[in-house]
Amino acid sequence: MYLEIVSPEATLFAGEVTSVIVPGINGEFQMLQGHAPIVSLLQEGNVKVEGKLILEEEHEGAFTKDASGKTILAITSGTIELKDNKVIVLAD
Repeated sequence: MYLEIVSPEATLFAGEVTSVIVPGINGEFQMLQGHAPIVSLLQEGNVKVEGKLILEEEHEGAFTKDASGKTILAITSGTIELKDNKVIVLAD
């Protein structure tokens, strides 16, 4: 599935991933290929991404890795939309 992570300053990441886990306002949830369409608000927490991410050098500092190898982006709030295997995260 295709993931785009956009902040007010820039597009932090755009590319193919295996899964995305986000901090929804009713708890954390995961999206995989073929997931039903969804729009949700996000709360403070971590966006966790699985897959081989190629990050632009100028945005690498915003991301970390956890012990399981997932790429992590800490956010304070945001919105997510998933439709037709394209995930857009608007993150603050």
